[in-house]
Amino acid sequence: MRDALATVQNDFLGKKPLDLVESDPRQRAWVEVSPQAVEANVINLKRHLAKDCELMAVVKADGYGHGAATVARAASKGGATCLGVATLQEGIELRNAGVQAPTLVLGNITDVEDLRACLYWELMPTLSSQSQVEICQQLAQESGRKFLVHLKVDTGMARLGCDLKDVPDLLDKVYKCSEIQLKGIYSHLALADGDLFGEAARFTELQRQRFDDVLKLLPKGSAGISRHLANSAGTLRDRNLHYDMVRVGLSIYGYNPLNQVGEALTLRPALSLKARVTLIRDVPAGVGISYGHKFITQRQSRLAVVGIGYADGVLRALSNRIDVLVNGEKVPQVGSITMDQLVIDITDNLNLEVGEVVTLLGQDGKNRVTPQDWSQMSGSIPWEILCGFKDRLPRLVI
Repeated sequence: MRDALATVQNDFLGKKPLDLVESDPRQRAWVEVSPQAVEANVINLKRHLAKDCELMAVVKADGYGHGAATVARAASKGGATCLGVATLQEGIELRNAGVQAPTLVLGNITDVEDLRACLYWELMPTLSSQSQVEICQQLAQESGRKFLVHLKVDTGMARLGCDLKDVPDLLDKVYKCSEIQLKGIYSHLALADGDLFGEAARFTELQRQRFDDVLKLLPKGSAGISRHLANSAGTLRDRNLHYDMVRVGLSIYGYNPLNQVGEALTLRPALSLKARVTLIRDVPAGVGISYGHKFITQRQSRLAVVGIGYADGVLRALSNRIDVLVNGEKVPQVGSITMDQLVIDITDNLNLEVGEVVTLLGQDGKNRVTPQDWSQMSGSIPWEILCGFKDRLPRLVI
C-alpha cells in the first residue's frame, strides 16, 4: 500500500499543474458565439438597404463581447464592406488577427504617434479639428503614403465631431492637404432608438436636415466620399437616413433596438451565456440565501450553486430578478449575485445534477432569455449587458 501511495505521489510531483487538469474552456462558465448568426444578420440587414448602400459592421468593445475578429470575418462574409472600432488598439488587434478590411476608428485620436500608428496599420482616423488635419498631412508627407480619413460633424449629439459653424473651414483645410484623402463624412444620431413620433422623431429629422446642409458644402465632383449617419436604430427606422453607408452595431449581433419596427426583419442572436452547476444542496424553510439574506426560503428547497457572478458580467442588480434556463425550463435565481457565483432554486427541477449546464442568456428549448430582458430588469441597456462580459469568460465559436 505504501509503495502504491509513493508511486502516486511521485507521479503527481513530477507533473506540472496544467498536466494534471485538462484545460477545458467549459469547465466553469463561458460565452458561445455563432458567426453564422452574424453573417445571416448582415445578409438580412443588407436586404433592408438600397442596393448601393454599404454596411459598416461596428465591432468595437471586442465585437460587443462576441470577439471582434470572429465578428469581423463573419460580417464581411455576409457583405459588410467596412468595419468600425472605437480605439486605435482595437484596430491594431484586428490587423494582428489578419483582418484587413477598411476600418474606421470612431474615437478621437489627437496624439502624433497614435496617428502615425493609424497610418502604418492602414486604419482610418476620425478627424474633428484642423490640428488633426495638419498632423495627418505631415505624417503622410513623411511616409510618402496617402492618409485616408473620415470627417465627423456634430449635428446634435454634443459629443465628438466639429461644430457646424466650423465645417466650411475644416473642409477647406482637408481639401488643401494633398496627402489626405477624405473617404467619408459622418455624424451620429442621438435619439434614433426613441419613439417613432414625438421628440425623438422630431430631433432625428432635425439632425438629418443639418447633415444634409453639411453635405451641400462638399465640392462638386466629390465622388468616393461615403456619407453616413445611421446607427442600428437609424437604419431600421427610416430609409432616408441610409445615405451611402450605415453603421450597424447591435443589430448585427441579433437584436432590434426598435420595438415598433422591423417585425419582418429576421435577426438571430449570436451569443449565449452558459455556466455549470457546482453544488446542489437541500435547505429547510426560513433559510437566508447569500449575502444580506435578500431571499428567505419559504419551503423545503433544493438549491444549486452556479459558477458565474458579477465579476463575469452578471450584474448584481439582477439579483432575485432573473430566470435561467434548465433543460428548457425557466428556473428562478435567488439571493444576491456574488462575485463568482449565484444560486438558483431547483426545487421544481429535481433532476438537475452537479456539472450540468444552465443557460443564462440564449435559447434552450421553447424559452429564451435576452439582453433586453436583463436590461429592463436592471435599468440598463442591451449594449451595456453585452459589453459587460469579462475576459475570464472564454469565447467559444460554435
